[in-house]
Amino acid sequence: MAEKTVATNRHALHEYAIIRTFEAGLELKGTEVKSLRAGQANLKDSFAKIENGQVFLYNMHIAPYEFGNIANVDPMRTRRLLLHKKEIGRLVGELSAKHLALIPLKLYFKGGFAKVELAVAKGKKLYDKREAIRHRESERELRRIMKNKR
Repeated sequence: MAEKTVATNRHALHEYAIIRTFEAGLELKGTEVKSLRAGQANLKDSFAKIENGQVFLYNMHIAPYEFGNIANVDPMRTRRLLLHKKEIGRLVGELSAKHLALIPLKLYFKGGFAKVELAVAKGKKLYDKREAIRHRESERELRRIMKNKR
């Protein structure tokens, strides 16, 4: 099945250390699907939370469909994520024990269905971010040197 990526959360990779990722369905209303197919979504500052045995996605912006009517919904509304009960139970255990966060990394269509790639993540400290930058720059320098030697 072909995947069509709608939005990615590159900011999350800088702010969080990713522990585990998984796929979740997304419950949408009305013209939100058409707006997503047009690429009108933003995952920055969004997060997921477990409430009453269900997982909800907060702060994801889906722009109103431009050809829509009064059926357009609030762009910043809370959206329910579709997961199996066992997956939610496993998440509850992980998130409560270790002070971890549930962050969306990517929003895409797979087989006609809207999906979200969620990550169980731990927030990076400032020194962790600096270390990652140092490592990335040294890798880039090493590749440049190896390229010049050839």
